[in-house]
Amino acid sequence: MTATTGLHCLVTGATGYIGGRLVPELLDAGHRVRCLARSPEKLRDHPWAGRSEIVRGDVTDAESVAAALRGIDVAYYLVHALGAGSGFEDRDRTAARIFAEQARAAGVRRIVYLGGLTPAGIPVRDLSPHLRSRAEVGEILLDSGVPATVLRAAVIIGSGSASFEMLRYLTERLPVMVTPSWVGTRVQPIAVRDVLRYLVGSAAMPPEVSRTFDIGGPDVLTYEEMMRRYAIAAALPRRLILRVPMLTPRLSSHWIGLVTPVPRALARPLAESLRHEVVCAEHDIARYVPDPPGTPIGLDRAVSLALRRVREADVTTRWSSASLPGAPSDPLPTDPDWAGGSLYTDRRERAVDASPGALWRVVEGIGGENGWYSFPLAWAVRGWLDRLVGGVGIRRGRRDAARLRVGDSLDFWRVEEIEPGRLLRLRAEMRLPGLAWLEMCAEPAAPPGGDRDAGGAVRAARYRQRALFHPHGLLGHLYWWSVSPFHAVVFGGMARNIARAARRLDDEAAEAAAAATRGIASGLPASGRPASDRPASERPASERSGSGEVPEDSRPPGPDAERENP
Repeated sequence: MTATTGLHCLVTGATGYIGGRLVPELLDAGHRVRCLARSPEKLRDHPWAGRSEIVRGDVTDAESVAAALRGIDVAYYLVHALGAGSGFEDRDRTAARIFAEQARAAGVRRIVYLGGLTPAGIPVRDLSPHLRSRAEVGEILLDSGVPATVLRAAVIIGSGSASFEMLRYLTERLPVMVTPSWVGTRVQPIAVRDVLRYLVGSAAMPPEVSRTFDIGGPDVLTYEEMMRRYAIAAALPRRLILRVPMLTPRLSSHWIGLVTPVPRALARPLAESLRHEVVCAEHDIARYVPDPPGTPIGLDRAVSLALRRVREADVTTRWSSASLPGAPSDPLPTDPDWAGGSLYTDRRERAVDASPGALWRVVEGIGGENGWYSFPLAWAVRGWLDRLVGGVGIRRGRRDAARLRVGDSLDFWRVEEIEPGRLLRLRAEMRLPGLAWLEMCAEPAAPPGGDRDAGGAVRAARYRQRALFHPHGLLGHLYWWSVSPFHAVVFGGMARNIARAARRLDDEAAEAAAAATRGIASGLPASGRPASDRPASERPASERSGSGEVPEDSRPPGPDAERENP
């Protein structure tokens, strides 16, 4: 084992945006990784789960923190209360003290913390609660007696980050923007790739180094300039931006919540952190984590990399990866033996003239751009109502257009359980007077007439659907009975339309297979035209040698070949 590789690292906050990306980076750098999570099952489906150790615990529980820190060389502290709810500063303070004390007792060699960049010349007491709490946590860790690296970043730009999503939706949805005065504040954004590079490199810092480091990209610009440059990178028309001084951070958070998927609970600390100029005062981190050529990454390239990931549906983590404070987290009660009170259930079941595989593809693809297969207006209205009372609404969308994993956010639901090919269980994170789940199952069934899909599988499946609600108090009971008359339309329509969509998938696959078979039988491609009659771009590379066109796989990669990593 050397000083730079083979370290044993603990990552807290691995279910969050940065933590979920840091773990594979540490593994690829040759380190061993242990993750501390309140709900380890949320990490079960991550591609790196089998390469790391995942333990259950909470940073506010000294016993579980002590156990997680046993044998650890470098401890990453990536936990924040997001500034939502009363008393969040006390919770952040308590958790940081517990972590610092247990790290010292365990003989940890270094603590690494990612905090927020604070404005120069502004007393800590005058900062927003969000920035004030992050600064205090950094000081607690620096005073722990364990060498600590406290990285301070302003706006992190990367696919799925809250800052990027806020910038993206504000710019894309509003060609004419009435904006608060803070859009004229100068900031120094940083690409997520650089944040991760600094985090990984901090593990190998000499033991005598214990201090804060400002980290940022090469560009210092106003938020208004960031929106204009995003519009250029996204090939959007020029945006007209009008500043309105009376829009306070509180009002701004409502405005951001209205236009973007970022809920008010998260939008407010983001807006508050932009009240003051946040620009790096030094770049000393480069002494210990040298910048390779082409880094730090500028805003234009960071936006382009993030947009490419979004367009390719290759976003590994999102701001919504971590549950927001106040979101329901109780697992589905044991059923049917549960004795915890009322549990209302709406059950739907249908025979589906489609293969179980096609039915599962529809189930796993639900939500986001695909919608919920029934009464779109009702779902939209429910989402708007949730936003009005401070909830997440229905616009969080999906991390991946086709695949889900435990812990993924899905509009105003979160994936609680998934058994590929069979079961999807969602837990509601909307504001409700109780707890709610939606469960969908795709099962094989006895074929009614022996129909088979294009691959020869029997086209017979059974779709089972359950909506469950555990009311809290009288208001919860009243809520269930007030919405139950609409269940036949919403949940009944969902079951019918999911069945139709599955049948349509199989029909389309059968048509494609038949067209391919006809082409083979006639010696023609599926398009039905001889190869010699097709444009060069549609012919195989071996037939294009005389066309003056270079086969795509032999071309040198251009600038667009570069991808965000991670």
